[in-house]
Amino acid sequence: MAGSTQAVRRFPFRIGRAAGCELRLEESGVWDQHWTLNFQKQDGYYLETAPDAIVTVNDQPQTSVRLANGDMIVFGSAKLQFWLAAPQQRGLFLREAFIWLLLAGVTAGQIALILWLIQ
Repeated sequence: MAGSTQAVRRFPFRIGRAAGCELRLEESGVWDQHWTLNFQKQDGYYLETAPDAIVTVNDQPQTSVRLANGDMIVFGSAKLQFWLAAPQQRGLFLREAFIWLLLAGVTAGQIALILWLIQ
């Protein structure tokens, strides 16, 4: 599964060997339900391990930790990297059209003012 990505849309998101896990890994050293990814609005994404499970985040053993973009998670012989998805940019067509119309109006107004002053 090297190089593959997994989008998480529901929380809690369980990772492990068991059939009930959202991300199922068969690597050696991975427990049935090794760790869980949770989301809290105020604090962000949290990794919580099963009791006695060994998980390292950025080479530091952890039982519960707040994740940051790019964190490397190692458990058993599995290695995952936590990434936030790239934000989707909203279309800017209406804003750009408004600005161009505004510039055209200002330019037309200046031309009209110059012509009026010349006469």
